Amino acid sequence: MPASQEELEDDHFHDQCGVFGVFGSIEASHLTYLGLHALQHRGQESAGIAVVDDGRLTMHRELGLVRDVFSANVLGRLTGDRAIGHVRYSTAGETHVKNAQPLAVDYALGSLAVAHNGNFTNYEELREELEGQGSIFQSTNDSEVLVHLVARAQEPRAVDRVAAALARVRGAFSLLFLTNKELIAVRDPHGFRPLSVGKLKDAWVIASEPTAFDLIAADFVRDVEPGEMIVIDDTGIQSYHPFAQTPRRMCIFEYVYFARPDSELSGLSVYETRKRLGQTLAHECPVDADLVIAVPDSGVPAALGYSQASGVPFEVGLIRSHYVGRTFIEPQSSIRHFGVRLKLNPVRNVLKDKRVIVVDDSIVRGTTSRKIVKMLRDAGAREVHMRISSPPTRWPCFYGIDTPSRAELIASNHSIEEIARYLTCDSLGYLSLEGLHAAIPGRGFCDACFSGDYPVPFGNPTNHRRQLELIL
Repeated sequence: MPASQEELEDDHFHDQCGVFGVFGSIEASHLTYLGLHALQHRGQESAGIAVVDDGRLTMHRELGLVRDVFSANVLGRLTGDRAIGHVRYSTAGETHVKNAQPLAVDYALGSLAVAHNGNFTNYEELREELEGQGSIFQSTNDSEVLVHLVARAQEPRAVDRVAAALARVRGAFSLLFLTNKELIAVRDPHGFRPLSVGKLKDAWVIASEPTAFDLIAADFVRDVEPGEMIVIDDTGIQSYHPFAQTPRRMCIFEYVYFARPDSELSGLSVYETRKRLGQTLAHECPVDADLVIAVPDSGVPAALGYSQASGVPFEVGLIRSHYVGRTFIEPQSSIRHFGVRLKLNPVRNVLKDKRVIVVDDSIVRGTTSRKIVKMLRDAGAREVHMRISSPPTRWPCFYGIDTPSRAELIASNHSIEEIARYLTCDSLGYLSLEGLHAAIPGRGFCDACFSGDYPVPFGNPTNHRRQLELIL
C-alpha cells in the first residue's frame, strides 16, 4: 500500500512557488533551468519554462522535479533570448499538470505567459464574477483569474493591462509576465514574497531568491521593492509604482524556514539570522544537557546558534537522506514510522546515554516531531529536550503558503505542556514572538501564522469550489 503524504513529507509549512526570469540572453531557457534548480526548495510538484523567440511563445511544463521535467532535447526546443520559469509546491487535491505554471494564452495583444508566487485572497469572488461573464477556467489555480483580467482589460499596452488587472486582486504576489516584447516583474504592495533583480553580462535576470544568481554567475543588483513593477525590454529596464503605498509586510517565515540559508533577503543573511534565532532561543529556553543536535537540514543554523550561546556542544545526531521521492511502496504495514526513517536516521554512538537538545525551526501538526523523539530514545538518548526556533504556529497562512487548517495546528488548541506530553519529550521550548522580532531586525513583517494579525483580508477559507475534474 502506498505511504500517505503525511507520512513521507516533513511536518513544515511550505512555500508554494518559486519564479525565475531572463531577458537578453540566447541561452535564456538553459539559464532559467539552472535558476529553477537553485529554487527547487520552493516547489517540488511541477516545473515549467516559457520562452519567446521572434515573437513566438513556446512553453514546456510537467509534474516532477526540474531535473526530470527538462531534458537536453526539451531545452533545445525552447529557443529564444527571454524566458520565465516556475516551480510549484503541491497542495492537497491539486496535484495535476493543469495547475503547473507558467500559464500561457493568446489574447488581443499577442501571447502572454505568467508565473506567480503567492496567493490571491479574493480569488473565489473574482472567479465567480468572471465565470458569470462567460470566462471558462481550465484549472483550480488562482493565477488563472489574473490571465482573464489581463485579457479583458482595455488598455493599449500590456504593462498597463497588467497594472489594471492587479488593481483588482488582493493578497500576496511576486509575478513574472512574458510577452512578445517584454518581461514584467511585479511585487505586491506589502512585499509578502521576495523578488530580486540581477545582471549577467548584457542580460537581466529576476529570481525569487538572489541565491539563484550564484549558480549562473549573475550579479545581484537589488530587491524589487514592495509595490514596484519592473519592465524590461530592448530599450532597457524601467521602474513603475502603480499601487498606493502600503505598510511593508514581508513574510517573516522566509527567515525561519522558506528561504535557502545561503540567501540574503532585504539585506539580511538568512544563515546569520537563523543563528541569531537559535542564540535567542538558548537565552529564553535554557536546559542542562550534554549536546545539541539539529533536525536537518533546516534546523542546523539555529542549532549552531543555540550551541554557541549555551555552551552545550553541537553534534550531528540525525542524518538526512536527500533521495526520497513523493511516493514509496510500504514494505510491511507492521513497520512503524518508516516514513520518517526514510528521511532521517539517528547516529547511535552520538546519542547513547546522552541528554539531548534537538532544535527544529517549527512544529505544525506535531506528528513528525513525535516520531523523531521516539527515534532518538530508541537510539539510546537518556533525555530529549525539544527547542523550536520560532513561536508556536497557531494560525494558517492565506498568502501563498501551504498550511493546514487551524484545527490541525497543534499549537492552536493545546498548551506547550500538552504538546510536550504528546511529543513525549522531557521538555519543550519555543522562541517568543518578541525574541523572533528581536533576532530579525528591519522594517515590518507579516507574522500572522504566529500572531493571527492578518495584514490583508481574505475570503471564507472553508469555501471550497465544486468543480468537475478536467483531464488534459
